[in-house]
Amino acid sequence: MKLFLRLSLMMVLCAAVCLSYAQNKKKPVKKLPVRTTKTVAAVAKKTITDSVKIAMPVRIKITTSVGEIIVKLSDKTPLHRDNFVKLVNSHFYDSLLFHRIIAGFMIQGGDPTSKNAAPGILLGNGGAGYTIPAEFDSTLYHKKGALAAARDNNPQKASSGCQFYIVQGRKYSNSELDVIEMQKGIYFSPAKRMTYSMNGGTPNLDMNYTVFGEVESGIEVVDEIAQSPKDGNNRPLTNISMKMEVIKEDGK
Repeated sequence: MKLFLRLSLMMVLCAAVCLSYAQNKKKPVKKLPVRTTKTVAAVAKKTITDSVKIAMPVRIKITTSVGEIIVKLSDKTPLHRDNFVKLVNSHFYDSLLFHRIIAGFMIQGGDPTSKNAAPGILLGNGGAGYTIPAEFDSTLYHKKGALAAARDNNPQKASSGCQFYIVQGRKYSNSELDVIEMQKGIYFSPAKRMTYSMNGGTPNLDMNYTVFGEVESGIEVVDEIAQSPKDGNNRPLTNISMKMEVIKEDGK
């Protein structure tokens, strides 16, 4: 009996020691990868590069038979911006014509049927086979040099998938803008009134056709195209062709 008790006591003591050892045994520390200076620099560079790409607006160079026009696309109209870039990158616009010009109003192009079109043929009915939902923004308006999407009379005011126009416009007085406000039910801020009175535009089209960019340089080319001799359908008597390309970040 004493032997049994002694053995039992020894077993209890051994169990206690083993339990204490198991509780106090340290778990292995998982080593984290060391971020070297090179790694940190690479991450920082990638972050900066990504932020620049996001902030960098898209610019398109439109080379015409009259001169070059640089337009900046708005990030507030992403559907129109991305569609325009897609068409430019696929060379859709290359060799198309500015087929409709009206001095004091705008110059229009992008009809795919205008490529190699015979003189005198009425143009403007061609399309890309789809439309783009309207993207109206009160900060994007029809000032001189605005880039906007053409459309037909659909009730949704959806834009043509490819036809566009650049505003030349004319100057408007405050009284004329008052009339447009009443007729169209739109509001012209003091800043817009100043722009329309000093630089001109086509304010009657605001919030009716989607503006998705503006001319950064080459507005004099727009003026020259708008003043070109034309026929009864407002088509230039001498073809004014175009070629487009996206301007890369290095400006080329």
